[in-house]
Amino acid sequence: MANTILTPTVITREALRVLHQKLNFVGNVNRQYDDRFAQQGAKIGTTLNIRMPSKYTTGSGATISAYNDHVERSTPLSVSSQTWVAVSFTTAELTMQLDDFSKRIIEPAMAQMAASIESTALSAAYKLVDNYTNATTDGLLTFKRFSQGSQKLTENLAPLGDRTTILSPFSRVEFMDVTKGLFHASQNISKQYRDGVIGTTGGFDVYENTLLPGHTTGSLTTAALTNGAALGTSTTANAWVSQTTLSIDGVTALTVKAGDIITFSGVYAVHPESKANTGKLKTFVVQSDVTLTTAANSYDVTIKPGLIYGSGNAYQNCALSGVANTDGLTVTRAGAASSAFGQDLQFHKDAFVFATADLEDVSQYGAWGARETMDGISMRIARQYAIGTDTVPCRIDVMWGFGGLYPELANRHMYELDLT
Repeated sequence: MANTILTPTVITREALRVLHQKLNFVGNVNRQYDDRFAQQGAKIGTTLNIRMPSKYTTGSGATISAYNDHVERSTPLSVSSQTWVAVSFTTAELTMQLDDFSKRIIEPAMAQMAASIESTALSAAYKLVDNYTNATTDGLLTFKRFSQGSQKLTENLAPLGDRTTILSPFSRVEFMDVTKGLFHASQNISKQYRDGVIGTTGGFDVYENTLLPGHTTGSLTTAALTNGAALGTSTTANAWVSQTTLSIDGVTALTVKAGDIITFSGVYAVHPESKANTGKLKTFVVQSDVTLTTAANSYDVTIKPGLIYGSGNAYQNCALSGVANTDGLTVTRAGAASSAFGQDLQFHKDAFVFATADLEDVSQYGAWGARETMDGISMRIARQYAIGTDTVPCRIDVMWGFGGLYPELANRHMYELDLT
């Protein structure tokens, strides 16, 4: 019986299947595929605009006092990452059974590709999230703290389905110890099996992931103050900004770090729909490292989400209370200064978006290869004889971008690490 030769399409589909299985973070977020580049292929830096629904305010009675301004919102997502893995296999190996070929060549290659993608995406994801729980020296993830993360999502109107928790190995051990008997078996998860699955509990599908990044806080103290009476967005008309840059002064030789979570005295969170003051300080997450060198000078610090406090604005996310304006507000950071924290991540699927675009199909130029799409992920494989080196190299590529869609639908559980 003649051997069946594994085709590029078969190998690409198998690689996609294995990669899909290994992406337990990216595989659980909103995935979008843009087919506009199917003919010529996308290039590094290509921007995809991910549309977001508009928001409106309501009134009562027979008379309409004011009409809502329609504000188109979209998240520009740069497809700025081209992750590849280079492998080499012989013509003889193409005659193997697919299962054997997958085990020997595809699975190790896709494990490395998945680790590269997940590590980059997770490092970007946590710096978009301002919700947090714990941030103390007692790092145990109790079921109460786990449920407080669920509370954060619900308070921000996250749907009850499609919720995922990614645990570090440290938190997995502690959490499993305090939740004995509370998990449903992993085979009960009504999704395709993924690596690292633990089970379901508390309304979440729970996974373990070794790639969750830690975070080291800046040295900022509570002596820092905002500088400016009209910081943020105060308009009462519908207006949305994804981030705000504000001035901070009053401290010397201290730092804020990207990923630091901060609050401002007198700035309180509001209910996403009713806009009622919740009585809790609104949290924000710093977007880039800044050194506050001299107390007499002001330094720009960019935060997400945007500071929007205009009453009547459908996108209002905070309210000023007990202060006349935004000048001289005390800046406080979550967690101890200059401390290393481990993190777990709880999120709804739409908190983040992972998008891929087609790379050019080079088989049209004579290369052995194919391009396939599965569940929102486009992959290309190409293999060709190199006459200069007498080798037959192969590369597998995914071009992708990652960003926040509704990062308010995510929560960071933080626990201080003992590095001694």
